[in-house]
Amino acid sequence: MKPVIALVGRPNVGKSTLFNKLTRSRDALVADLPGLTRDRQYGDGKVGERAFIVVDTGGLSGAKEALDVRMEQQTQLAISEANVVLFMVDARAGLMPADVNIADQLRRDGKSVFLVVNKVDGLDIDQAKSDFYSLGLGQSLAIAAAHGRGVNRLIETVLDEQAEQEEIDEGQEAAERTLKVAVVGRPNVGKSTLINRFLGEERVVAFDRPGTTRDSVFIPFEKAGQAYTLIDTAGVRRRGKVKEVVEKFSVIKTLQAIDASNVVIMMMDASQGIADQDLSLLGYILDSGRALVVAINKWDDLSREQKDQIKKDLDWRLGFLKFAKVHQVSAKRGTGVGKLLGSVNQAYRAAMKDLSTPELTRQLQQALLAHQPPLFRGRRIKLRYAHQGGVNPPLIVIHGNQTDSLPGVYKRYLANYFQEAFKLFGTPLRLEFRTAENPFAGRRTPPPKTKSSKELNRKPKLLAKQKARRR
Repeated sequence: MKPVIALVGRPNVGKSTLFNKLTRSRDALVADLPGLTRDRQYGDGKVGERAFIVVDTGGLSGAKEALDVRMEQQTQLAISEANVVLFMVDARAGLMPADVNIADQLRRDGKSVFLVVNKVDGLDIDQAKSDFYSLGLGQSLAIAAAHGRGVNRLIETVLDEQAEQEEIDEGQEAAERTLKVAVVGRPNVGKSTLINRFLGEERVVAFDRPGTTRDSVFIPFEKAGQAYTLIDTAGVRRRGKVKEVVEKFSVIKTLQAIDASNVVIMMMDASQGIADQDLSLLGYILDSGRALVVAINKWDDLSREQKDQIKKDLDWRLGFLKFAKVHQVSAKRGTGVGKLLGSVNQAYRAAMKDLSTPELTRQLQQALLAHQPPLFRGRRIKLRYAHQGGVNPPLIVIHGNQTDSLPGVYKRYLANYFQEAFKLFGTPLRLEFRTAENPFAGRRTPPPKTKSSKELNRKPKLLAKQKARRR
């Protein structure tokens, strides 16, 4: 798309003259009278093979007359639709208060702004530019629009910087669209073999020997229109068995790969069962808040009895991972591998899911109706409303009173309830509890009033009088 360049500044600083130079036309009215241009005017410009759209605007004077207000509205519309703003000032008139006001407004708009010092013909350029340094808009470009001096260099500079910014923006968008998947586990569980199976080729070294992969390897990959970055990591062993310096750095690289990923595929060797090191690595993944898919590899090599035993072990030792999908696969033969990426995509969507405040609060009330919080010191803990505090992993913030006294078992109940209600499968869920401040906290309670001796003696006398009347 053609970049849009807006010309703004005080009246009579040469915006229409520059517009005519850039568009090679006489479409804009030019005269030595301020305020001649009142509406935005569009034109096509071209430098070599590079085309752009230029917008001429009325002058920003800051006056409150009805006409000037409408002109300013037109200028603001031009700024909002532009990619680049050329803020023009008059070198002969020097810095004016209106220039300062316009610069402040442009900074608030957050647009890419170039300061253009016009009418420098016959002047010392360095001296002319120095008058405008106080505007704080960075480097300025000097031109003489009436004679065409410096105009080509100005527009080339603007288009070059705009092209660089577009490349940066496209790179950031592509990085945001790319789903980073780290494959982790103990040595020789089949991580490199799984990645080769995804890619359909021998991209990484896979060998039946622990320690083949020493560093994290980042591999771009695309399937069904979704871009991935697969991260092959070194195997993580128990600290006591990590002796070589190179292997220690490999462990660090693996942990860094987990932090850099969106989803982690945790691989385990079915023939070796679930080791303590697997649980330790899973704990790190959960602490990092990463979405998770579990792959039990070498499943085809087991007998039926061994498979049943592994399933029992999984239910017992991985009970804290009820949210994660567990797949039995054979990376070498490809059995079950096809479903892994589907679970990866589902886990990522769950980790990035937006949860509305009304729906969160409604589900919180449903959870409270199903199971009330316990009493604390004879008073019921009240949870009032909930809202989302972040994603990857989803964070739900719950407001109430005495939330610090809520027991851990009830917090786990709420986490499981939200996980089921919003189908957040594949991602851990975090809850944060906030207690409303007591408006009377810190105020001293006034001491009870003490009765004087006169008031204390009054009651016995009153009783004596009442007794005498009864007689």
